[in-house]
Amino acid sequence: MNEKKINLLLVEDEQMLAEILSDTLTDKGFNVRTAYDGLSALERWRKERADVIVTDVMMPKMDGYSLVKALRAEGCDVPILFLTARSATEDVVNGFEVGANDFLRKPFAIDELIARLNALAGRKQREQPSERLFSFGSYEFYPTESKIHSPRGNISLSAREAQVLLRLCRNMNDTVSAESLLKELWGDDSFYNLRSLNVFISRLRKHLEEDESVEIINIRGVGYKLKC
Repeated sequence: MNEKKINLLLVEDEQMLAEILSDTLTDKGFNVRTAYDGLSALERWRKERADVIVTDVMMPKMDGYSLVKALRAEGCDVPILFLTARSATEDVVNGFEVGANDFLRKPFAIDELIARLNALAGRKQREQPSERLFSFGSYEFYPTESKIHSPRGNISLSAREAQVLLRLCRNMNDTVSAESLLKELWGDDSFYNLRSLNVFISRLRKHLEEDESVEIINIRGVGYKLKC
């Protein structure tokens, strides 16, 4: 385990599960703070910052989607993982739309949760300050702001749209494999997650459709290329 403990905010309304997770993750070297509903979690975040946030979706007072949306609106940029029994495609997409970084379905293996938390915390540390602007065609993409500046005005992206576009911009005019995108951003390359990736690729194409010199090409059976 890293010498510096990862500060974790755990939001779970099932008190017994919350206590089990808190004890287990503490034993694994995490510094865990717990909240049992979305509103309490938001208030706790305002007082005590965290390196990673884990939250359920269905909770009293404020659900997980509303919590994440409120956190992002207040400038919270730490990685957030949804830990929930809700696993329909629309639930996953909605989670990424409001600003989540990962999605783990219940029931789950504790080792997988720990691996994902360590990966999320490490990803935050690896963010490159120099990657503040990518220019292509008539667009300017600001990853840290999750915005595209276009001739018709600013386009606000969801957190997951921005993450996918960032990977394409890093490899502009080169193919990025779907497998690498899925493993880095979703945690695995299952068919279920591939469907989610395709949704975000379609949305990015819609955002970029004004400039015909820019397109996201599907390299069949391999991945995607941002061509400009």
